[in-house]
Amino acid sequence: MGKGIVSPGFAGRRRAEGPNLPPGQYLTEDFPVLSAGPTPRIPLDTWAFEVITESGQRHRWSWDELVALPADDVTVDIHCVTKWSKLQTQWRGVAIDTFLEDVETAADFVLAHSYGGYTTNVPLDDLLDGQAWVAYQYEGEPVTPEHGGPARLLVPHLYFWKSAKWVRGLQMLLEDEPGFWEQAGYHDYGDPWREQRYQGD
Repeated sequence: MGKGIVSPGFAGRRRAEGPNLPPGQYLTEDFPVLSAGPTPRIPLDTWAFEVITESGQRHRWSWDELVALPADDVTVDIHCVTKWSKLQTQWRGVAIDTFLEDVETAADFVLAHSYGGYTTNVPLDDLLDGQAWVAYQYEGEPVTPEHGGPARLLVPHLYFWKSAKWVRGLQMLLEDEPGFWEQAGYHDYGDPWREQRYQGD
């Protein structure tokens, strides 16, 4: 996920293909695999998802409990910070609102945690009101481990590094705390329409 994976000239030539593309993005039909480390393989019988409040209270769902929750089928565009965009992707998952229905929190921020140790920070407001999901199907099939399966966070209005692969929990925070890529210089928020790729953008 470093700079320069796609040259500015290449992105510039392709940009005219997609009127719905944020600045600097190019269309791809592929689904590139980019990861910060090895791909974890999590058996479904041991997989769990937790919401941890700022007071330390834990709310936990097993895999069977996850897939029994009401789910949404959503079609969204996704935009990677390395400048590729994929339009009209289809996912099935549980809205973050559903997990937070019985959670008491005064938090303004969330740190998403993944199996494998990856983290990323997101304002809580950006996960609510049908803007984000724990997704477990992509294009009608289970999400593959390479793409974050068995379940990943899906926050499509932000750069895709915010859609944490292999998600295992959301930690509620009173103050913002940078995650893996944010500590390495990536933008804390990551709005593709404002080209917020790196700190200072």
